[in-house]
Amino acid sequence: MNDSSWGAPQGAGYWGTPEMRAAPAGPAHDVHGAQQTRPMRIVPDVPDAGRDADREPQSRDERDGDAARISGPLFRDEMPQEPMSTPPPSPPRKKRAGRDLRAAIGVGVGLGAVIGVSLFIVKAVFIGVIVIAVVVGLWELTSRLQERKGIKAPLIPLAVGGAAMVVAGYARGPEGAWVAMALTALAVLVWRMTEPPEGYLKDVTAGVFAAFYVPFLATFVALLLTADDGSWRVLTFLVLTVVSDTGAYAVGWRFGKHKLAPRISPGKTREGLLGAVGFAMVAGALCMEFLIDGGAWWQGLLLGLAVAASATLGDLGESMIKRDLGIKDMGTLLPGHGGIMDRLDSLLPTAPVVWLLLVLFVGSG
Repeated sequence: MNDSSWGAPQGAGYWGTPEMRAAPAGPAHDVHGAQQTRPMRIVPDVPDAGRDADREPQSRDERDGDAARISGPLFRDEMPQEPMSTPPPSPPRKKRAGRDLRAAIGVGVGLGAVIGVSLFIVKAVFIGVIVIAVVVGLWELTSRLQERKGIKAPLIPLAVGGAAMVVAGYARGPEGAWVAMALTALAVLVWRMTEPPEGYLKDVTAGVFAAFYVPFLATFVALLLTADDGSWRVLTFLVLTVVSDTGAYAVGWRFGKHKLAPRISPGKTREGLLGAVGFAMVAGALCMEFLIDGGAWWQGLLLGLAVAASATLGDLGESMIKRDLGIKDMGTLLPGHGGIMDRLDSLLPTAPVVWLLLVLFVGSG
């Protein structure tokens, strides 16, 4: 609509005729004898939309208002914001464990039941459990090496040779284990020859390392089983290792403040190591006194101390491997634990230590 539709006389500006502007302020009146309605104001394209651009401000307050409107922000986003109040500090979080304890305990109890049944009913079944753990551990290790480093350690000769090592150690003793280890290394060298020579040295080196690290060390568990009280020796080995890990975890989680090896495993603390030593020594004294034929409590103290040291070093060793590979766990097969290798890390280097000390203390019987 235009201005005339609102009843403004022809020739009147935005604010009416000169006579209308000269009239005193008050209720609208009819200059020509009839009451008129104030016309709709059309906002011009100038900052001051309330008056004619040509009209000079009439008062000081009006001039100050013009200055404020011109110099002030033109957009809503430019309006000055009140400073936000600082939020109150959040309450300190309760210290939590770093893994799912329910899943970890459930898996641990299940594995313990399988090991206990096979260990004290049919020893051959327990040997089968060791072989399965070795093969799965080799698969996890070789898979991570290929994924993260491009190293192709041949799995088939490692798996076959690893199973042979465990069986040979149980059937023929340490000599059988050494022979199987040598043949496995030779098989790795020959098997890798079927592929191009690029990367041959690193592949076979990783293969020989995997053969020694997983199946050969696991063979000492089978050697423990060959004694007359072999089942109790294996149980002592497992209990001491688990108690050492549990003591380190519990004490370190609750009281740990000083890092043990922050560049290798930031979660491990010196307080946790002391907890591992204390728990393992007490458990060692009890096991040697009540489980091992001819054992003495003071031997258990030494055995527990050695187990705490070897288990911690084994854990740090695998942490070093995982840090080099850039991974947190070797696998996801065991909820709350990671992979099989994440459970074997402290068991593998501890097995030869326990076997040797028990031979020295009570014989190979």
